[in-house]
Amino acid sequence: MNIMEFVKQFNAKTAQAQGMTTPVVVTIFKDRTFTFVTKTPPAAVLLKKEAGIEKGSPTSNRQKVGKVTRAQLKKIAELKMPDLNANDLDAAIKMVAGTARSMGLEVVD
Repeated sequence: MNIMEFVKQFNAKTAQAQGMTTPVVVTIFKDRTFTFVTKTPPAAVLLKKEAGIEKGSPTSNRQKVGKVTRAQLKKIAELKMPDLNANDLDAAIKMVAGTARSMGLEVVD
């Protein structure tokens, strides 16, 4: 496996997500070739960006740290849909909303 080739391909594929946490699945074969698949950033990272906060609440049930709208949840759910275990967009929105609440974000209309 040529490390420089991997770095070039990885940088090309993730250039648009600079500064974002991007999960990647790398497979290296016996002949030293490789493949990799990039996933969407975690919902928590996308929610922090949308809400404009640095981190979630340590006590999410008592201390709220920000707000997100249903439109923002829908935007994130649409982006995350390929990586979520959801049957439809409504289920994906509910999953993202649950993550938002557990971070101490208030969901508003």
